[in-house]
Amino acid sequence: MKVAPLTRVLAVLSVAACAFAGTSFAANLPAAGQTPSQEEQTAPQLRPSEKEARAEEARSNKPCIRIVATGGTIAGAQASQKEYGYKSGAFDVNELIAAVPNLEGLAQLSGEQVANIGSQDMNDEVWLKLAKRVNALLQSPDVDGIVITHGTDTMEETAYFLNLVTKSDKPVVLVGSMRPATAVSADGPANLYNAVAVAADPGARGRGVLVVMNDEIHQARNVQKTNTTNVETLESPQRGPQGLVHTGKITWFEPMDKKNTARSEFSIAGLDHLPRVDIIYAHANMSPDLIDAAVKNGAKGIVIAGVGDGNMTKEAAMQLEKLAKQRGLLVIRSSRVPTGLVLRNNEIDDDKAGFVASGELNPAKSRVLAQLALTKTRDPKKVQQIFNTY
Repeated sequence: MKVAPLTRVLAVLSVAACAFAGTSFAANLPAAGQTPSQEEQTAPQLRPSEKEARAEEARSNKPCIRIVATGGTIAGAQASQKEYGYKSGAFDVNELIAAVPNLEGLAQLSGEQVANIGSQDMNDEVWLKLAKRVNALLQSPDVDGIVITHGTDTMEETAYFLNLVTKSDKPVVLVGSMRPATAVSADGPANLYNAVAVAADPGARGRGVLVVMNDEIHQARNVQKTNTTNVETLESPQRGPQGLVHTGKITWFEPMDKKNTARSEFSIAGLDHLPRVDIIYAHANMSPDLIDAAVKNGAKGIVIAGVGDGNMTKEAAMQLEKLAKQRGLLVIRSSRVPTGLVLRNNEIDDDKAGFVASGELNPAKSRVLAQLALTKTRDPKKVQQIFNTY
């Protein structure tokens, strides 16, 4: 695929971001025939060395934010602005930083590329690599917070995984976009600007991993993608956002009450893989065949995206109960319904069957927590406690 010249792309992004940040290229130029004001003529002129010293002092007082890039739509490019399709991860982290004017006014910035993929290709290997790098960076006194650029398709899963395994109270913020970098009215620059502002804000500390898009701040545990293409796709249906951010100005709401990050019991130190957990979608006339296939192919746990309150056909439930008791299969009942709780022992006797009820967690989040729970235990009673806690 042919990508538009980067100079043109950055110009498009810069105009959009300047408008967002309340500035424009023209605003920095005097009007034709305009002379300096009296104040400008009489203002004390600093020597170059004094200017440099003051600029260095201003930089040193700003928080140090590391931008870690993984690809996604925010770094994507179209072959043509008339075409919907695009290539994810066409631009690297330094190009993304350079494309947003005034970004360095928020923080001292540095960047690195951990991956460069569309988030539909996100996997356990990249998760472990990313999480280990995030933990290593946060141990440094030279890093005050991290912003991770990421595709939106699996952003909620990556964010929740990091929410469970990050060992620091320092801010970690995921950000993406719904339009590629080359699109007319790309949303990436504004989102990245706001994400850096959130990561640099002291109020973000101790709130767990956050997701920033479309002027909203979401907690990783709560956020879901709710629309295939709209820029307001990310929502927290059960609890609402953690705050709002507009042109870098932040309003915080109530923090999350569930355990996360530094208070989490989970650790990826020494892990080179995660247990396999599959999601199976329940439907009318559901057969146990896919359950058997998942176990045959190595699944240690199964999340049922159940009908209603995590329900399924009798045949499927009976087979899962058999596998749970005879082979130690971890079974999580979640729901394909977008809101509401999956209640324990409601419609299905979880105590008898040896199942776990997901509560608020949707199937994707349930899978993430089940993978980490399996690094600790296979006991469904203990796993239920984990789901109640996180």
